[in-house]
Amino acid sequence: MTIENISQAKVAGGWHKQYTHTSEALSCTMRFAIFLPPNASKENPVPVLYWLSGLTCTDENFMQKAGAFKAAAELGIAIVAPDTSPRGEGVPDDPEGAYDFGLGAGFYLNATQAPWDEHYHMYDYVNSELPALIEANFPVSSVKSISGHSMGGHGALTIALNNPESYRSISAFSPISNPTKAPWGQKAFSHYLGSDATTWKKYDAVELLKSQRSPVPILVDQGEADGFLIEQLMPERLSAAAQKHGSELELRMQPGYDHSYYFISSFIDDHLRFHAVHLNA
Repeated sequence: MTIENISQAKVAGGWHKQYTHTSEALSCTMRFAIFLPPNASKENPVPVLYWLSGLTCTDENFMQKAGAFKAAAELGIAIVAPDTSPRGEGVPDDPEGAYDFGLGAGFYLNATQAPWDEHYHMYDYVNSELPALIEANFPVSSVKSISGHSMGGHGALTIALNNPESYRSISAFSPISNPTKAPWGQKAFSHYLGSDATTWKKYDAVELLKSQRSPVPILVDQGEADGFLIEQLMPERLSAAAQKHGSELELRMQPGYDHSYYFISSFIDDHLRFHAVHLNA
């Protein structure tokens, strides 16, 4: 599992670094970013928060815009941000160049339909390959939580709900809560997974919470002025599904906030403190 450092910068007493590596899960070269707090060392491995970004994003959006480093440094949490899809020559893309499918829009699932099934295995990459890579090469522990925004909020919820033994806590900003009922999700799932909608439920947080209680605590922030709120995000369905089996989910509706990183940067410290409680328990 060879990795190549392509950039680094000191920030908040720690380090932000970017790396590339060859991914077996995705059959391409991938890039990720990591923030290491100042207390991270071989003698003191720190817990990790995995951040999953939304449509059109890369590892850079969160690291450059969220303003998370100071709080993460104070709390002693590493942050890892992968890309949002496989990349490179030979990786298929939406033939019409749409932003909501193909490159930049991997939806954190394992595609089963050609031509997507060769590369689009973001679920396995985030849940298995990337953590193994991080734990083998950096001063971090196996203790981890997961968070994300929009498509990445969907990914954080579904990956942790399907693997609750692997994550201490989940949080999300403006997640696509019920993608099997949302235009973004329906488009992506029909291409990546095929026409049998019963196979989509594994990647739908509402459907997962309807079926059983989550043992992992969840925090969700949603802006009330988000232009995607009604048609694509549907947080009220997530809250209702969580109540069915008594899952620990706090949904905070934030007046005036939209879907942007202005919103994320306003509340990211709350999310880091939420995760710190569970990562250090």
